[in-house]
Amino acid sequence: MSWAMHAKNALREGRTVHIRPRGHSMTGKVNDGDLVTVEPCDPANLRVDDIVLVRCRGYDYLHLIKAIDGQRFLIGNNRGRTNGWVGAQAIFGKAVKVERP
Repeated sequence: MSWAMHAKNALREGRTVHIRPRGHSMTGKVNDGDLVTVEPCDPANLRVDDIVLVRCRGYDYLHLIKAIDGQRFLIGNNRGRTNGWVGAQAIFGKAVKVERP
């Protein structure tokens, strides 16, 4: 089971999770190996530039909300790439703290 599956299950249960994402797509906001605290969230309170744990096109990401259109959210990274639009049900939690190692 992947890190994302564990995190998504905990968030569905209303628990806060701590994850260390790998990769460079969010450099500047979340660097490789940073400790990120993710909490369950109400999609009605999400805003552009929030960092969310989301499932988009079959992949799990800790990426940015780039735009909002009603109950749809455009997901993308911090390098200008977009992943696509998702519904609120695809967002599992919001990053509330990023700690550098």
